[in-house]
Amino acid sequence: MPLAMNPAMNRGPYNVLFLCTANSARSILAEAILNKLAGGRFRAFSAGSQPRGEVHPMAIKLLQTQGIDSSFARSKAWDEFTGENEPQMDFIFTVCDSAAGEACPIWPGKPITAHWGVPDPAAAEGSETDRYLAFVQTWRLLAHRIELFLSLPIDRIDRLTLSSRLGEIGQATNREN
Repeated sequence: MPLAMNPAMNRGPYNVLFLCTANSARSILAEAILNKLAGGRFRAFSAGSQPRGEVHPMAIKLLQTQGIDSSFARSKAWDEFTGENEPQMDFIFTVCDSAAGEACPIWPGKPITAHWGVPDPAAAEGSETDRYLAFVQTWRLLAHRIELFLSLPIDRIDRLTLSSRLGEIGQATNREN
């Protein structure tokens, strides 16, 4: 069944949740990228299974470098999005391998899920410049995958095909590699 035939998918912007373990870097960056590029078609959120409680300073610096107000960025638990009064998610993407393997909550509305694993820039070693470049590389890879996601005709393809395409996007590498 095409998503457009699913009443939950016709209520306005699609809600997307990016999950990671710490919710301090990758998921925060993905949330910012999608909200920047979505043009109102999507609303992005992020959360973690074991939130660190703070956003990595280099993630904040990168957001600011990209001209994005970082005031939205906070490390939070995924259970913030499981309540009855919370936005119902249409898509959930895990961006780290450990979150992909964890037992996730039961999400209302049966969102489409995919794993888009990205190396953790917070684990990068070396000089400050080397570590910051790891964040830039993460940004580029996530931006590329999100651009591919935004190009999908989600209102015209069936759920199974969409799920398959989202899995393929999770395997996409940065076009600048």
